[in-house]
Amino acid sequence: MSELWIQPTGGALGADVHGVDLSQPISDAVFGRIAQAWGEHLVLRFSGQKLDDPTLMKFSARFGELDRVPIAAVGFDRMDSGVVKEAEEWVAVISSVKKNGKAIGGLGSYELVWHTDMSYNPLPPRASLLYALEVPADGGNTGFLNMYSAYESLSPELKRAIEGKTCIHDSSRNSAGELRKGFQTTLDPRHTPGAVHPLVRLHPMTKRKALFLGRRPGAYIHGLPVEESEKLLNAIWAHATQEHFAWYQKWRASDLVMWDNRCVMHRRDAFDESLRRLMHRTQIVGEPVLAG
Repeated sequence: MSELWIQPTGGALGADVHGVDLSQPISDAVFGRIAQAWGEHLVLRFSGQKLDDPTLMKFSARFGELDRVPIAAVGFDRMDSGVVKEAEEWVAVISSVKKNGKAIGGLGSYELVWHTDMSYNPLPPRASLLYALEVPADGGNTGFLNMYSAYESLSPELKRAIEGKTCIHDSSRNSAGELRKGFQTTLDPRHTPGAVHPLVRLHPMTKRKALFLGRRPGAYIHGLPVEESEKLLNAIWAHATQEHFAWYQKWRASDLVMWDNRCVMHRRDAFDESLRRLMHRTQIVGEPVLAG
């Protein structure tokens, strides 16, 4: 316990956790300190970890029940993804790697827009953990946004405009804008498929209010004419995605990064599609979204 120390990034969120080897069993005291740091900093980075899938799953499950892998836009050949059979339901593969012309994982090498993981579900995951197996020397950085700060700094007018409002979170497309298998394009946002959540979310642990936005395309604020919904959503998104709310992770192999999906949004920079990037992700089942 004495070796564990937390180093904030100095940005709007995020901290490095030093002095812990996650490939080994960790005590309740050490886990408690990690959980406390996560609540304070929203995003944690553990560098230099050597994790197989069962170990990643075991550590992730300390934070709650593991969530299943989401529905993909296309099928994958996961034979060379490194995922062991017992982890296939629980470990998602994020990869640019192809074998015989077929992707071994999802989300390729293109830009991923700001989003909240799987917020289109009635119980969005409370946490996401992403472990880097192979990364390019440059590109593919992941940005994170502090949604506490975004909400707290809203103008009084925007706070009043969104108070008590709910929003549809589109389940038909992933964060790259790809249509998922089994879905069709919806032109009227009032008919967008997906869960409906409060625009302002009360965090069940910290009791702080955060903006809860999901994805911009396909979103619709219930009870408003479409034009008014679009105008209000544009204003909220323009505010929430300002760079002073953000911190960026420049990946190195063996980095594990976890974030609180209840108060953090994230995105990814594009990178050269000829470069190899292979990551494994777990997620933790969430709880009902409380209105803030």
